[in-house]
Amino acid sequence: MNNPKEYYKKYSLFSPAYLVTGIAGEHIRNKASKYFSGKMIEIGCGDKTKGHLVGEFIEKHIGLDHQDCPHDISNIDLIGTAYAIPEKDESFDCILSTAVLEHLEEPQKALSEACRVLKHGGFAIYTAPFFWHLHEEPRDFYRYTKFGLEHLFKTAGFEIIEIKPLSGFWITFGSELNYYISSFKLGPLRYAVKLIVAINNIVFRFLNKIDQKYHPATDKWTWMYLVVTRKP
Repeated sequence: MNNPKEYYKKYSLFSPAYLVTGIAGEHIRNKASKYFSGKMIEIGCGDKTKGHLVGEFIEKHIGLDHQDCPHDISNIDLIGTAYAIPEKDESFDCILSTAVLEHLEEPQKALSEACRVLKHGGFAIYTAPFFWHLHEEPRDFYRYTKFGLEHLFKTAGFEIIEIKPLSGFWITFGSELNYYISSFKLGPLRYAVKLIVAINNIVFRFLNKIDQKYHPATDKWTWMYLVVTRKP
């Protein structure tokens, strides 16, 4: 599994997730190319399609998710939870976990468990939201500042390499606006909504390019953080 286009095509220009998926995917891929190798576990893997983003940098992709995962569990390699990974200590060279921490009642416990199965010197890449709407209710518990993330990861035994905001104001605002518009049930008018979403995606991507010259991705307005950590 190694074709980034296969991952991105799930989120077309008509999708409210178009902007954030493109940015997050680009950053995950960039960091994985620098830090990942060997055997990777993806905690909260869903349908495992993020393998398309990082597959060329690793040798093996093991996906972990729970029995009630809303995706096709036939793609999952390990049935378990972030609190109890059914693997021995130091089983993996790297860890990927995206948009999972907000859905865990006990994120500190989950990070400690992740640290257990990671080899010494191994790297982990996580993403976690700062500004984002409720989703996958009722399993939506937290939003994170960079200070909270730093505390959680250090307490779990990780060394912080980088905590990076992934957007400024326009990406966060534009994406949330598109999700809001898409939430209306308008029958035949849904095609008009999709067109508006597509136009917004083009406009807000353009505004973001201009904004980056004056207000680069910032902690004050980002929808999400990317965290790169290492087990000493």
